[in-house]
Amino acid sequence: MDLRTMTQSLVTLAEDNMAFFSSQGPGETARRLSNVFAGVREQALGLEPALGSLLSVAHLFDLDPETPANGYRSLVHTARCCLAHLLHKSRYVASNRRSIFFRTSHNLAELEAYLAALTQLRALAYYAQRLLATNRPGGLFFEGDEGLTADFLREYVTLHKGCFYGRCLGFQFTPSIRPFLQTISIGLVSFGEHYKRNESGLGVTASSLFTSGRFAIDPELRGAEFERITQNLDVHFWKAFWNITEIEVLSSLANMASATVRVSRLISLPPEAFEMPLTSDPKLTVTISPPLAHTGPGPVLIRLISYDLREGQDSEELNSMMKSEGPRILELRPRPQQTSRSRSLVVHFHGGGFVAQTSKSHEPYLKSWAQELGAPIISIDYSLAPEAPFPRALEECFFAYCWAVKHCALLGSTGERICLAGDSAGGNLCFTVALRAAAYGVRVPDGIMAAYPATMLQSAASPSRLLSLMDPLLPLSVLSKCVSAYAGAETEEHPNSDEKALGMMGLVRRDTSLLLRDLRLGASSWLNSFLEFSGQKSQKTSAPTVESMRRSVSEAALAQPEGPVGTDSLKILTLKDLNLKSSSETSETPEMSLSVETLGPSTPSDVNFFLRPEDAREEAEAKEGLSAKDGSSRVSNAFPEGFLPRRTSQGATQMPLYSSPIVKNPFMSPLLAPDNMLKTLPPVHIVACALDPMLDDSVMFARRLRALGQPVTLRVVEDLPHGFLSLASLCRETRQAAELCVERIRLILTPPAAAAAAAPPPL
Repeated sequence: MDLRTMTQSLVTLAEDNMAFFSSQGPGETARRLSNVFAGVREQALGLEPALGSLLSVAHLFDLDPETPANGYRSLVHTARCCLAHLLHKSRYVASNRRSIFFRTSHNLAELEAYLAALTQLRALAYYAQRLLATNRPGGLFFEGDEGLTADFLREYVTLHKGCFYGRCLGFQFTPSIRPFLQTISIGLVSFGEHYKRNESGLGVTASSLFTSGRFAIDPELRGAEFERITQNLDVHFWKAFWNITEIEVLSSLANMASATVRVSRLISLPPEAFEMPLTSDPKLTVTISPPLAHTGPGPVLIRLISYDLREGQDSEELNSMMKSEGPRILELRPRPQQTSRSRSLVVHFHGGGFVAQTSKSHEPYLKSWAQELGAPIISIDYSLAPEAPFPRALEECFFAYCWAVKHCALLGSTGERICLAGDSAGGNLCFTVALRAAAYGVRVPDGIMAAYPATMLQSAASPSRLLSLMDPLLPLSVLSKCVSAYAGAETEEHPNSDEKALGMMGLVRRDTSLLLRDLRLGASSWLNSFLEFSGQKSQKTSAPTVESMRRSVSEAALAQPEGPVGTDSLKILTLKDLNLKSSSETSETPEMSLSVETLGPSTPSDVNFFLRPEDAREEAEAKEGLSAKDGSSRVSNAFPEGFLPRRTSQGATQMPLYSSPIVKNPFMSPLLAPDNMLKTLPPVHIVACALDPMLDDSVMFARRLRALGQPVTLRVVEDLPHGFLSLASLCRETRQAAELCVERIRLILTPPAAAAAAAPPPL
């Protein structure tokens, strides 16, 4: 059913039901039912033109005609799902309203919940139109000046969200996912209660997550509590909640449903420098230093997973680095026979918003990968923010990647084909590790498989990111807190908030974070020296260049003098400047640099996104003069007269709009990398989700690579949430999406000659 027909059918049914309940007398229930259908009629009529205008231009933002996916399409699809549910419910009411079995209160509550959702979706459609009018043709990310960006986000996050976390939870996803999301939401709000009573949630057990029955039977209460938690609790809460899957009972249950492998060992790589040959001249080497940023040298943990025990995996050298995870039950079994080394190796970086989870959380699907691919897999347990912000994780992942390339024989591989694979934050690390390998001149992986990656960590709006208003796994405030923690600026809580629940250790963490903030900001200066030696590198690497690469990035940052290329100057360094510094032969401005140049000077700041109505009016009046000067209308003018979306009832809450130059760093936001850096990437295969707030990250990154002539594919799965790999065993749809990721990895691991021989003959 097309959008117009669906809207007309819904309006007709709403008018019929409205007339019926209006004639039922002065009762409160009849009045509310009449009002809710009047509201459905009004919102549907107002929403249809906005959706139609978005749909008419959505094709202009696709990667290609075979990949019809972007945030505008996703927003229209989500609104259609809400309209379809209201249409179904309106038909049911029209058919059963005279029956004695008609559950009046239940149907009224559901209709009111979906009307609230429809109202908020209408607001998102108007915001999307605002983005469409502001951005350059083909651009999906908001490109207004920094003040306008702050205005947009400030206005956006005041929208009411609780309606999407109660009865309407997950309505946009496949029905198989919704029971799981409901269970997660109940567990989240129960965990939030325990978190307030137990410092940092450390005392919470798996059985205590579902003890609050009132949240299970009252969707409205659950939605309100879910909204309160997402807006007010700090990043340490989310770290604790996301790590709940690693509780022994839950991890054991997950592993019972996964494939059985011969090898699953945690290995500790010693923090010792080693030499790697340069790809341009293998006679020359570069020193790979151990990670140093923030906490100094330290070991890097990796997990080796292999379906078969292969040569080298049981060697004394590898066993000496093995880290104990408890008693080894496998030692009591007969010693399995070794098989030959695989030609392939998969290096995996796990997701978790840079702040949570380990390889243990992702072990179930990695075991299946090891079985299906017939290749050993190493998954890197990089250090997590906020204790270890950028660039610590990148340094550890790059160190582990280089170690694996050099010592692949110990891992059961000959290293002929190497694939980087990761999901979400891990997808980001796949790109940045490959960029760093190219900058160092060492072997670049043969390909990258990134599942729903984050490629833009800047606070920039896009049509798909508008979906974070209703996403139960990636709310906007949570995304912001994770990015701020990774950038080195933890979220500061409102001083009057009674939801702090940090305890003594939490206060120590907060104060330590504030004390080290300025030191952390200095990490951004490493980019300058990093790009300098990348730009100076020639076909014939000279001794001074090699010597400069022997220093770690952190050492280069500490030795960087103040002045034109110091930390202070980086605060106003644009991507165009970085491109000129890194390549003198590139004359054109990178596609994404235009949006960065308009941002102007940026400093870390806390912006109160949750304004009281009177505050919003005062600020709008104060800025009215500026709007008239530049000819651009402010965000508040996005809504037509007479339409007012619902606003949050949670009150004013601090959420950082962190606009440090670090988030513009190409090694943090690869979407902002200049062309000459992106040209060094190997073939890229991206698997994204149509309803993921990060969808536009994938679409724009694939478009940039396609424009540069780089090999890239983008596959978008429907009706699944962000993080579907961790849900691979949940239902048929998630299994199929996980199989798609395995298929893409197999393409990378297949040698080009074998792939050409296996390809069907041309017609």
